[in-house]
Amino acid sequence: MSEKLKQIVQSIRTALGVRDQREGELEVETTPRRSNPQLRYGLIAAAVLVGGIYLSVDSVAPGEVVVRTNQLTGSSSEFRAGSMLAIPGLHQLRRFSLREQLYHPTQSSKANGDAPFQSVEGLSVGVDLTVHYALDPARVLSSARKLPDDIGGQVVQPAVQGVIYKTFTRYTVREIFSTKRGEIQQTIESELRPKLAGSGLVLLNVQIGKVDLPADYRAGLEKMLAEELASEQMRYTLELKDKQVKQTALEAEAEKVKREKAAEAAGNEQIIAAKAQEEAMKHVLPFKQKQIEQRQLEAEADKVSRIKTAEGSAQARVIEAGGEADSRRKLADAEVYRQQQLAKASSDQMAVDGALLSKHPLLIQKAMADKLSDKISVIIAPTPKDGGFIGAALLGAQQKNAAPQVDAGNNAQTEQQAEEQ
Repeated sequence: MSEKLKQIVQSIRTALGVRDQREGELEVETTPRRSNPQLRYGLIAAAVLVGGIYLSVDSVAPGEVVVRTNQLTGSSSEFRAGSMLAIPGLHQLRRFSLREQLYHPTQSSKANGDAPFQSVEGLSVGVDLTVHYALDPARVLSSARKLPDDIGGQVVQPAVQGVIYKTFTRYTVREIFSTKRGEIQQTIESELRPKLAGSGLVLLNVQIGKVDLPADYRAGLEKMLAEELASEQMRYTLELKDKQVKQTALEAEAEKVKREKAAEAAGNEQIIAAKAQEEAMKHVLPFKQKQIEQRQLEAEADKVSRIKTAEGSAQARVIEAGGEADSRRKLADAEVYRQQQLAKASSDQMAVDGALLSKHPLLIQKAMADKLSDKISVIIAPTPKDGGFIGAALLGAQQKNAAPQVDAGNNAQTEQQAEEQ
């Protein structure tokens, strides 16, 4: 009991003359108070009225709406967050939440569950479906009388199941699983929204989560997806190869164009160089011509110079030859004169020698020894008594018999040989 309610009860007790005892029992005062009875009854009535009003005040939490219906008149009023007066027995209250509500059928989330969905092939499919809805705030007052207490179980669930089961039977398992999810979601929302709107509810959105496929279908689908992935991979590989071939062709074409441009640039450079060379030759050729003429003149001058030099050399040689001939002639004359003089001197000497030898015969042997060799010592020996060779006595050759006479030349040679030995 709140503090305010305690104060009201205490006022009523005071007005009635009731007091609290320490033992907790109520005791009525025996001593009459001197007070006005009308005032006392008025206070009692006021206290009863205030207590009834206080007990009839109710509060509305944020995010809620309360519909108060007058049971006498049948009129209804709507109250939002705050306080309101609700007299028991007169007013009937219904509380509704304005927050977002969820409907999540768990029995349909598995393919082998209690209530799976059926595809157009007749296969069981489990879909994790979530429906988000809320009470229409603008139609709360008009819809309060029609809405049951269990809005999710009596209004939303039949409407959702009536739509989703019919919708899933239009599509194949493959479309539900992959290709037509967005379309299925939009179809469910478009069919479910007017149904919920008729009951005063607003459909916020429908979300399709995990799709649970049958085991056999999942195995076949995974195999088919693997083949499709391999085919897709092959297609991308072929496209990549085709792009690589095109890229190679483009690169080759670019290289060709590059080479053509390079060749064209090289040709243009050669043309420009040839033109420049031709332009230069216009100035070079006269210069070359002048060089040729200059070389011809130089060669002619060199020729004339060599001729002059040769003529001078020839003349010098002629002069030298003449001088040399005169010199040799004079030398020859001098030699002849010398020979003549020598011959004359020799003949004079021979005449003197002949006369001297005739007078002194031993000088012959001396002259012979002088001519034989410079190594032979001259020995003066007496002439043999028999008149033989002087060298016989030196050699010690004693012959009893007379030997044949040898000339002085042979005796001198024998003496020379003996001396050498």
